[in-house]
Amino acid sequence: MTSAENKNGSLLLAIETSCDETSAAIVRDGRTVLSNIVSSQIETHRRFGGVVPEIASRKHVESITMIVQEALTEAGVSRQNIDAVAVTQGPGLIGALLVGVVAGKALAMAWDVPLIGTHHIAGHIYANRLIGEIVYPALALVVSGGHTELVLLPEEGVFRIIGRTRDDAVGEAYDKVARALSFPYPGGPHVDKLAWQAEEEIALPRAWLEEGSYDFSFSGLKSAVLAEINRAKMKGLEPSFAALARGFQNSVVDVVTTKAMRAASEFGARQMLLCGGVAANRGIRERLAALCEAAALPLLVPPMALCSDNAAMIGAAAELKWRRGQFSTLDLAASAQVSLEEWSV
Repeated sequence: MTSAENKNGSLLLAIETSCDETSAAIVRDGRTVLSNIVSSQIETHRRFGGVVPEIASRKHVESITMIVQEALTEAGVSRQNIDAVAVTQGPGLIGALLVGVVAGKALAMAWDVPLIGTHHIAGHIYANRLIGEIVYPALALVVSGGHTELVLLPEEGVFRIIGRTRDDAVGEAYDKVARALSFPYPGGPHVDKLAWQAEEEIALPRAWLEEGSYDFSFSGLKSAVLAEINRAKMKGLEPSFAALARGFQNSVVDVVTTKAMRAASEFGARQMLLCGGVAANRGIRERLAALCEAAALPLLVPPMALCSDNAAMIGAAAELKWRRGQFSTLDLAASAQVSLEEWSV
């Protein structure tokens, strides 16, 4: 349903269950986090080398009620104080999303408050508003396990995707390379750490794609790492994992930061936003910070706790809809693929 624009402040209960974190948060006015409870399933999935969707869904079912109650308790509020329930409707693992959407619907109906279906990537982008003001037009570099995108925000709550990955996302590429380097899941942080420790580098290709393209491709880079490992083994040599990690990371960092800065210049961005789980990567954070400083372009980067999937970011994005009275009906459907541009306010 849609009502007149809401001028008052908000206190939102937000729920996030798009993958393997069960999270609930209480967020005031889309800016102040009163609680942000996150239950990670990393240890559960580690033995399988990646997220098992069915297991993730079952774990969400087991913990969602407790996590919501803990969020209310830590924030010191009761259900009577809640103005609306925000929930991630997609994208993500459909079974995992369904748990959160059903819980959100049930709470909204039981408490007689509006329901706000929220886009997962909008949440990652607006996690930045929990730490500072966003200046428009802004450019968001989204780097996560399932997404690598350049998103232009010409104004508040409006999203225009100008580049996206054509195959593996950055996080997927890191995890696949990590497996090749014998690291456990999740492997991205191990590759990042090893890259910084390396004294040498094995140069690897950069996939720039067509001239002027803002899209990304990392499958060829992943294959290049595997080829280097096989080449060394065929010669009876031990592959230099550290040098490979450094070469891989430098290739990824060069491509994503160069394209982000070029897009910021072309579209007249007044601020750069870094977001998504891989925003915790030291290589990307430090290179982008240096480039933005040289270009006198302000940069916002969430703290580590707000980079990974969490409900506070969902509350921050949902407040955009709350202020405009743009609420969801109780037939809201979870969707593995939801358009960010269509979700725009």
